[in-house]
Amino acid sequence: MPNPTLFPASPAHPAALPAGRSMAYLVSRYPTLSMIFVLREVLALRALGFRIETASINPPDRPPEQLTADERNEAAHTYCVKRHGIPGALSAHARTLLTRPGGYLCGLARVFRLAGFSLPRLFLQAMYFTEALMVGQWMRRIGQSHLHVHLASQAASVGLYIPAIFAYGFSLTVHGPDEFYDAHGQSLSQKIAAADFIVCISSFTRSQLMNLSPYRHWAKFHVVPLGVNPHLFVPSTKKAAPDIFEILCVGRLTPAKGQHLLIDAVDRLTRQGKHVRLRLVGSGPDEVSLRECAARRAAPETVLFEGAVNQDRIRTFYAGADAFCLPSFAEGLPVVLMEAMAMEIPTVSTSITGIPELIRTEMDGLLVPASDVVALTEALARLIDDEPLRRRLGTSGRQRVLDHYDLSQNVEKLAEVFREQLPPSPLPS
Repeated sequence: MPNPTLFPASPAHPAALPAGRSMAYLVSRYPTLSMIFVLREVLALRALGFRIETASINPPDRPPEQLTADERNEAAHTYCVKRHGIPGALSAHARTLLTRPGGYLCGLARVFRLAGFSLPRLFLQAMYFTEALMVGQWMRRIGQSHLHVHLASQAASVGLYIPAIFAYGFSLTVHGPDEFYDAHGQSLSQKIAAADFIVCISSFTRSQLMNLSPYRHWAKFHVVPLGVNPHLFVPSTKKAAPDIFEILCVGRLTPAKGQHLLIDAVDRLTRQGKHVRLRLVGSGPDEVSLRECAARRAAPETVLFEGAVNQDRIRTFYAGADAFCLPSFAEGLPVVLMEAMAMEIPTVSTSITGIPELIRTEMDGLLVPASDVVALTEALARLIDDEPLRRRLGTSGRQRVLDHYDLSQNVEKLAEVFREQLPPSPLPS
């Protein structure tokens, strides 16, 4: 019998649920605020009859008391690799060597192929190999034979070993763009070759994978965007300070999000006599630098730092915003833009990666060149000065989400990909 502590049972498949497709999901950290869309996807797939078991390399990003009810439930039933440490790793090595010696040696050979002549890469690949053994043994114990990984980076580097060692199925949801910047270091070509199929969150993502792979692999790529619940993210007329134009930015405080540029733009607007306030929701490594940047401005009180906010509170911040801005330098396809648009908040972002697939500039929002603080300032000034423009963009933005980025519709598309690619699996008795 499996140890229930090491291999927790899933709450997701009551006995009355009919037979359906079955798979394990692996994420680098689950649950986590920056990837709340994975939790939404898992819950929606389960509601459609899929048996989804979750595994995470790392524990959640917050202690249990700071998680939402859904997050606590997911965390309690998720297999966390690093919580089992050296004993779990040694057990996985021993069990696999005894039960699948050929697969073990095949995985070990892959370690050396991927590491090349680099000692640091050899150590890193050895860690991925060990974590793959632990994930594979967990899958064997719970009766799963297909692994699906979100993001093509570290967790996918673990997943890459699963087909070679255990002969299990392997698939990915690829977001980008970080993996594209270091395709060799992330072994992206090998992941594409090993995957049975790959879900791309945008056409831009698919184009980058096509660029990195031979034509024979292109049929593996399926474009299925992420989405939000437009019945949860609904328009609001609430306004805390009607005399101040409030700009909201939600996202991790990292260089890629371009928040320093946004603070500069708000400073320019203030110097132009605009009554404006910027609210930054999120945390991350750039926080100290961003606070220093804000403190040097003419009116530092115009920038408010709210920290990380759970999903059960985030709509309060959206409700108080006049505009939403995400001036990113690198992105996949940000779900926070979809959330703001669903609430009819006019959005400003940058014309990079998959964002123009979501926002048609001058129709559903305003797009500016990345890094262009003048264009960013001008776009925000247009929204401040033109209420009819704000209303038009807000209305069109919500309709764009309803038409193309509704979570339930897009999870149905994802489910169809899974149904086509995976054989039916009866649930365990």
